Amino acid sequence: MSKFGDVDGSDLRPLSARSLALSVLLGSHPPEMPARALVDLAVLFGIAGGTMRTALSRSVVAGEVTSRDGSYRLTRRLLDRQHAQDIGRRPPPEPWDERWHMVVAADDQRELAERRRFRLTMDNHRFGELRPDIWMRPANLPMPTVEPDWIATTARAEGVAAEQLVDRMWNRNAIDVEARRLLAEMDRLRSECDWEDVRSIPELFLLSATVVRFLRSDPLLPAELVPDDWPISELRSTYDRFERDHQRLLQQFLRRR
Repeated sequence: MSKFGDVDGSDLRPLSARSLALSVLLGSHPPEMPARALVDLAVLFGIAGGTMRTALSRSVVAGEVTSRDGSYRLTRRLLDRQHAQDIGRRPPPEPWDERWHMVVAADDQRELAERRRFRLTMDNHRFGELRPDIWMRPANLPMPTVEPDWIATTARAEGVAAEQLVDRMWNRNAIDVEARRLLAEMDRLRSECDWEDVRSIPELFLLSATVVRFLRSDPLLPAELVPDDWPISELRSTYDRFERDHQRLLQQFLRRR
């Protein structure tokens, strides 16, 4: 079952120094920012500057960012995540020809690191796990580059209805509920926040990061496999407007650094 299976509508999660830095970089094009700007932003979030510097140093060691000339930039591993994140902000391509991608990990003796890398690749390409090491999705998105220890195919699914396959891998009701909750949160902040006051940035940023995380995990199902009143398109368009105003305020703050 998808990670959407346990959505509970809980409050927005606060960001650690590491999460804040990576979220800012993942949302930046190019994904690079001066250390002083990241430190100043941390202080705005109530995070000590020293804590942010320590988090950045640890992210360098972990291979998440590189440091050069006083700036930090995402590594290739995180650039793949950024690409997957950006795809989530675009609607799924149409039409769907009713075929499915399926990938099977052929080697059951893989190291833990390889298992994790395989799962990350499947997540980045929005596959659902049908059974351990068997991943599928509608073929309205490209198949990832096939690796030597995979068995991969694209074909129509026989014997099981498409709706049943979707329900085995994703909880569409939970996705619907969470999308509507996030729409309501954006409407609330739109009316309650002072969009000229940089002190509004932390609350706006937390919601923005939550919406991006949600869209990053959206399976991008074709229109044939979702209800007519599916709220994801509205969520994307509302978020685009929300994020334009949020970025304007954020960049106003960062330009002063």
